[in-house]
Amino acid sequence: MVPYDSVLLVSFGGPEGPDDVLPFMENVTRGRPVARERLIEVSRHYELFDGVSPINGQNRALVAALGVALAARGIDLPVYWGNRNWHPLLPATIDHMRADGCRRALGFVTSAYSSYSGCRQYREDIERARSAVGVDAPVVDKLRAFYNHPGFISPIGDGVIASIERAGTPISHLAFCAHSIPTSMADASDYVAQLTETCRLVASAVGPLPWSLVFQSRSGAPGQPWLEPDINDHLTTLAAQGATGVVMVPIGFVSDHMEVVYDLDTQATATAARLGLYVARSSTPGTDPRFVEMICALIDERLTGAERLSMGSCGPNRDVCPLDCCPAPVRPTARPATG
Repeated sequence: MVPYDSVLLVSFGGPEGPDDVLPFMENVTRGRPVARERLIEVSRHYELFDGVSPINGQNRALVAALGVALAARGIDLPVYWGNRNWHPLLPATIDHMRADGCRRALGFVTSAYSSYSGCRQYREDIERARSAVGVDAPVVDKLRAFYNHPGFISPIGDGVIASIERAGTPISHLAFCAHSIPTSMADASDYVAQLTETCRLVASAVGPLPWSLVFQSRSGAPGQPWLEPDINDHLTTLAAQGATGVVMVPIGFVSDHMEVVYDLDTQATATAARLGLYVARSSTPGTDPRFVEMICALIDERLTGAERLSMGSCGPNRDVCPLDCCPAPVRPTARPATG
């Protein structure tokens, strides 16, 4: 087996105060022709939360929980953390790892699915950071996509069941929510197929309720095709069909960061209120012990050849992506995502 000496958690990043918001947005949209007016518009979302995205705090908690869980398994690897778009940024983290003597790390990316933005772009970010650090930068091997791992499916399913049990009205539909991406990006990856399998696995664990895969957080130019339907449009359709209650299930996200607390808890919930439709939003895995143990298990696969767990018929995802997988989409004018 390849000898590894460290673990690197890689995530999107988010602002941690009002002064961070615009610089963060500029990092997210660097190289893309986004009007400053649009940056300011999206920045206002953060004003509801004092300019703070929850994502960095959630990643700190995950790093701490992962360190404890690895130690309990007898895996003596330090856990580092670096972001794509905000501090701690990947180049600084990888330089820190180099200074600590790390030579080869396993990288856990906080994205369960395969697509350019959810997989390949993170690998490109890591390689750019390594190039910036220089020849002594540690090699980082990304862990596999985990969309069908029981440690991901089980906490999501239990969260849905808890939302149904707490509901103030009968739940008639599950809306599985994931980040929309350009259709050109989706067509060149397994993103939709993997999301659909996650929906099926969670729905099977929950019980016989109708469900749909829907999308949120579209950030592209109006003329560019992105995955649909949008969650707000879907709620409008369900209300017109006489739905009694809907659970929004954020399967596209591992923690309750801005695209959950704004796009679902704030925006979609307001849409449902206008429609007179009851909605609840189920929990993300966060630091659920089963999710943390899943990360440990993915690490153990690479360290010792431990059993590669998965649910359903698709089997575990590959460890090493082909060179041509998940190519970047051709982007016209774009609008920023949030983190």
